[in-house]
Amino acid sequence: MNPTSPAHDPGPLRRMCWIFPDRESTRMTATWHHFFWDLYAETAEELGLTWCRHAPDAVTVDATDPARPVVYVDEEPVTPQDTLFITALYSLPYQAMDIFNQYALYAVLDQAGFYLPFPPHISLIGNDKLATVLHLADSPVPPIPTVRIGTGRDISKHQYEVALGNLTYPAIVKPSGWCGGGGINLARGPEDIRGLASLAQGGDTTLVAQPYLGDGTVDYRVYVVDGRPYAVMKRIPEPGSPVANASRGGAMEFPPVPPELAEATGYFAEKLGIPFFCVDFLYDGERYWFSELEPDGVIAPDWSDPDRTLQRDITRARFTAYRDGHAKWLTDQTPTTPRTDPR
Repeated sequence: MNPTSPAHDPGPLRRMCWIFPDRESTRMTATWHHFFWDLYAETAEELGLTWCRHAPDAVTVDATDPARPVVYVDEEPVTPQDTLFITALYSLPYQAMDIFNQYALYAVLDQAGFYLPFPPHISLIGNDKLATVLHLADSPVPPIPTVRIGTGRDISKHQYEVALGNLTYPAIVKPSGWCGGGGINLARGPEDIRGLASLAQGGDTTLVAQPYLGDGTVDYRVYVVDGRPYAVMKRIPEPGSPVANASRGGAMEFPPVPPELAEATGYFAEKLGIPFFCVDFLYDGERYWFSELEPDGVIAPDWSDPDRTLQRDITRARFTAYRDGHAKWLTDQTPTTPRTDPR
């Protein structure tokens, strides 16, 4: 069926707007456009929608009448009926200055009556790795034991070591809120953690420490759409690497979803209640461990397929779930009635 046929009429929704810190280098901007941004725009167009990406400062709100706020994106008025916002919190080092503005804007959009496929509290839970573990502590696939370490000017006092008594070594030490495999290190004892915490102090970077599951640990990312496991990406680390992410040299495959992970999907879908998310699991050769939640997880391409069929299929299913979620949201509640643009 043609996705732009009347049977797929998107209704009043016309625009999906990603709020993303505009801090990428020229090189990385080109990389990400090829990797997924351009494909996102193409897929949205197939569904009769406009896709756009904006920094937080592109959004302006006139709430002189707080009962009927007017929201603008690059001077264009948008309404809860015609626009949804993707509001994942991004916190890599070069985005640190944006974190408060991001989160505050997400809260404003939420209060202004816009449909957010994952609201601010889910974005925050997904961003901090210990918050993720605590929120999903009763997962049928057990979460990796985690210790959270704050860093700052008193790091040389080693006060965080009071929480390390149950940590086994070697241990993985990584930032609590980064992504893409960045900052992940292997600590073979408390002295290694001291050194890593001292380095993290330079950027006030909060760390988490987790037991290392062993060489060759495989990472499975399950793409969940409308509560069901849609596909899985399997990431295999390079020999000698503790990290399976592609950015650290890992290889990607797209096998069938392992039954144990497919069975666990229902728990995550019920707990989160959002139309699309990714769950990352680690497999140590004997058992699976719940690792991370990614509300805006990257849908990676299968480079062995020049048409990138699976990536397009997952993206289309994701955007369709957003559109359907928006339509249901409009039916279930009366969103804020926008004022007429005063201009």
